[in-house]
Amino acid sequence: MNKIENVTAVDIAGPAPRHRSVQATVGNVKVGGGAPIVVQSMTNTDTADIQGTIDQVAALARKGSEMVRITVDRDEAAAAVPHIRDGLLKLGVDVPLIGDFHYIGHKLLADHPACAAALDKYRINPGNVGFKDKRDTQFTDIVEIAIKNNKAVRIGANWGSLDQELLSRLMDENALLAAPRDARAVMREAMVQSALGSAARAEEIGMPRNKIILSAKVSAVQDLIAVYRDLASRSDYAIHLGLTEAGMGSKGIVASAAALSVLLQEGIGDTIRVSLTPEPGGDRTLEVQVGQEILQTMGFRTFVPLVAACPGCGRTTSTTFQELARDIQDFIRDEMPGWKTRYPGVEGLNVAVMGCIVNGPGESKHADIGISLPGTGETPAAPVFVDGKKFRTLRGPAIAADFKALVIDYIDQRYGATGRTAAE
Repeated sequence: MNKIENVTAVDIAGPAPRHRSVQATVGNVKVGGGAPIVVQSMTNTDTADIQGTIDQVAALARKGSEMVRITVDRDEAAAAVPHIRDGLLKLGVDVPLIGDFHYIGHKLLADHPACAAALDKYRINPGNVGFKDKRDTQFTDIVEIAIKNNKAVRIGANWGSLDQELLSRLMDENALLAAPRDARAVMREAMVQSALGSAARAEEIGMPRNKIILSAKVSAVQDLIAVYRDLASRSDYAIHLGLTEAGMGSKGIVASAAALSVLLQEGIGDTIRVSLTPEPGGDRTLEVQVGQEILQTMGFRTFVPLVAACPGCGRTTSTTFQELARDIQDFIRDEMPGWKTRYPGVEGLNVAVMGCIVNGPGESKHADIGISLPGTGETPAAPVFVDGKKFRTLRGPAIAADFKALVIDYIDQRYGATGRTAAE
């Protein structure tokens, strides 16, 4: 056997300590300062469509989005914001609303004070808040309105709309160096300087540090990791993570998970958003689900019970275990809004749906409740394990329904009022 040399052991038992950030408050949500990492989303409705936006914000919030950003791009959209807030409150939805402002945010906030009051945070892009002599004036106007209304701001640099004057200056300075840096490195430095310089200017105007959140979004994974490492090392502001323009389907999910997971493992990030392009007519709430799953699979938070299921192989030619795993997973997600109030702690439940005798019993024993379905050629019986011990063997055509009933019974006994009383 070949000898492996110069291997450094790495402790991967847990993430690095969290980036030391000042805690900000957005509406009723705490961001940074050791608070749980927050999942954010954004609508894709026309904000002037009041009912359509209410419906989508409510759907995102019910799926688990803890802050929702809406586009405020013109007078009609700004005028709609207070009505959207009122409509959400009537539905019992008090999720913080973030206004996404570009180009004319200073004017919209000044002309629509009810909009400025209804929002919980203003998103400012330093690359297009204003140009040339107007940049500082218009940025100041937005910050002063935020201070007046006691609102937080997110100063979000984006490589698609980077301050070109700043970038040009840094490129010129870099060209004069004896060993010039790569152009992408200069671009990343421009993003960091844009965010930090704008944050410093906001503080000069009077914005408290605990009202400022920073972001620096790009769409390339390695660039995102590099720019956020630099941003975190040079500031203690709360940080919002997101891979911008991540893409559609599996590409967007994989790219976002790859980038955000590295940074989160290094302790960087206080809020996240997964910027997925939905399929035509697709469900916007998928980005919330993916964000939650990134945090949960890495062990940062728990949102819904986990369902472990085997991938299938030549021993599992039946589709029964696949159908049952899908049904249980969908059932859990559908029921979670109600379960959160009736069954405190149920999000920590682990369920296993396995397809044959090889790993089935073992995986089922590791779960709180698990079933090992028969594989090809095996005896048509499915043992169920509860808390590591064999509980019952299911047989017949109703195995799926019977197991679902056992899961419901287990949840009620463990997390319901009777279970909590017994535990106490």
